[in-house]
Amino acid sequence: MNILVCVKQVPDTTEIKIDPVKNTLIREGVPAIVNPFDGYALEAAARIRDRHPDTKIIAVSMGLPKAADALRECIAIAADKAYLISDRSFGGSDTLATSYILSEAVKKIEALEGKLDLIFCGKQAIDGDTAQVGPEIAEHLNLPQITYGLEAKIEGTMIKVRKETEDGIEIIGANLPALVTFTKPAWDPRFPTIKRKMAARKAEIPTLTAEDLPSIDLARAGLKGSPTKVKKTFVPRKKTGGIKIIEETAGEAAKKLFQALSDAAVL
Repeated sequence: MNILVCVKQVPDTTEIKIDPVKNTLIREGVPAIVNPFDGYALEAAARIRDRHPDTKIIAVSMGLPKAADALRECIAIAADKAYLISDRSFGGSDTLATSYILSEAVKKIEALEGKLDLIFCGKQAIDGDTAQVGPEIAEHLNLPQITYGLEAKIEGTMIKVRKETEDGIEIIGANLPALVTFTKPAWDPRFPTIKRKMAARKAEIPTLTAEDLPSIDLARAGLKGSPTKVKKTFVPRKKTGGIKIIEETAGEAAKKLFQALSDAAVL
């Protein structure tokens, strides 16, 4: 069985600060990490391999050459191989263009590694929070999809997924091949071992460019293929605090609150 795990290298959002003058992100000095939700997807794949040792896990990431660091981290944790998708013509891709490029990369990886039985993705990237790329890949490839997965198991020619919903947990099955996106489960991802870390440092990570994807339509990639246009970004102004009522009896506090709401035309 072959499982492809899509990962993204993202800035550590806990370290990001905002330039108060330009209202832009200060990226200098901010460490890059593997998107946490993609880490949960990788762990889900590793848990399937624990039960089915013949499973091969392949990590793929689209980005700049430095994204190879995230792929090496995936190899150190659980991946057997990794591919970087990188080309100047892919720059500026929105979620639609990104998912299209990745769907074309899936076809190429299948030609190199054999048929992919499953594609796992994180539910969303913490630097964008759109939750669109995984489902869009499934649509491009005409695959059944299950979103917000917590845990996955293989039963014959089906995958069964414990799925998070607003009302609790559902168990949904789909025929293989299929795509699943994962959210945070009750358990933490495994840590890399020393042996795997050493192997990750030496691992060869092939880069697939536009030339390596023979059926790709570059009009659907990069800025040309991105219907999403960001016109402006800004940081909301902090609003001043309201009235603070302290050391008052309940009756006096209620009168002050009523007066304040009346003055503000709320009542």
